[in-house]
Amino acid sequence: MKTERPYPYVEIDKRGAARAREGHPWVFDNEITDMEGELQDGALCDVLSPKGRYLGTGFYNSHSKIRVRIISRNANDRFDEDFYRRRVRHAWEYRKTVMAGDFNCFRLVFGEADRFPGLTVDKFGGVLVTQTLSLGVEKIKPLLFPLLVEALERDGISVCGIYERNDVRVRELEGLAQNTGWFPLPGREAPEETTVEIEENGVRYLVDFANGQKTGFFLDQKYNRAAAARLAAGRRVLDCFTHTGSFGLNCAKAGAAYVRSVDVSETAIACARENCARNGLSRIVEYETANVFDLLPSLRPGEYDYIILDPPAFTKSGKTVDSAERGYKEINFRAMKALPRGGFLATCSCSHFMGDARFRAMLQSAARDAGVELRLIEARTQGPDHPVLWNVPETDYLKFYLLQIV
Repeated sequence: MKTERPYPYVEIDKRGAARAREGHPWVFDNEITDMEGELQDGALCDVLSPKGRYLGTGFYNSHSKIRVRIISRNANDRFDEDFYRRRVRHAWEYRKTVMAGDFNCFRLVFGEADRFPGLTVDKFGGVLVTQTLSLGVEKIKPLLFPLLVEALERDGISVCGIYERNDVRVRELEGLAQNTGWFPLPGREAPEETTVEIEENGVRYLVDFANGQKTGFFLDQKYNRAAAARLAAGRRVLDCFTHTGSFGLNCAKAGAAYVRSVDVSETAIACARENCARNGLSRIVEYETANVFDLLPSLRPGEYDYIILDPPAFTKSGKTVDSAERGYKEINFRAMKALPRGGFLATCSCSHFMGDARFRAMLQSAARDAGVELRLIEARTQGPDHPVLWNVPETDYLKFYLLQIV
């Protein structure tokens, strides 16, 4: 590089440089061919091509296989408070546009898609719940987190506190300890409660953001739940892997004749039952602790005319995707066999490694084996507050299909 730079640098091989030019923010440890300067974990460094050309600046971490997480490709950027304030504002302005005032609960920051690598920020009522999975962002939290509050409150959206859910093992791959608790905001006292009521699609839920899965509630299916509910009026619905009860409750509120919601977790069923009572829908929805893989084969043909499959990710690695595909096919095959002609199936996968083309092929294979044909009603993905960057495939993970058995 001809221009004097204030940061140490790593030089990467042709493969890494090609991916970086295409906009991918990750530099892996085995792509680095040279380095110079005092590289510090969690601090910034430049990334150079094999010919010494500037590719970007990002957070360095010797503990991680993702050795550098690029946050800027502009050599003129200065990484001060104004820089991060602009980044926060861009994330918020995007949500203001795509969420159309639906701000009771949404994702404010979606990691690499908002160029905050490894950071998740969900809003539940007046609480922001964060998960920080990169060392670089961990180090700038004292600067960054108050800027999140500032951006929202400037538009009249009050924030009573920020709760951290850093109780995930992946932090250890970054050399970070696990922890949970209220983040100390200057001049504010942390709330005492770690539950909050939210409203999504007109359905109310109690979110336990200190103990629930991930940040406490899965927001990515918000509009898919609304789409599924549009088919529910007058139908008998089987809601599988119900978790907090959300798909079943959306269908019940939309006029389903009967909903049976099942999950293998007794804790999840207790939570879903409480959410049902909160919405006055207990006369419509019945809850049961059951293993869906055992339940589906036991169904009488035509017992339900609408089945919803919202399983957890069956794979979090490319190494186990074949096994995961067999699991997805089994539950979809069983659902297709149980549904009558004209019945409806809502089915999805939240695993990035189970790509869309493979998921579609699996559904077609399951339909052939079940002896049915499928009519596509809608193909959907995660909500717009979980944006997909086409140059970062890892941001694209949720597949959701509404189908009719014909």
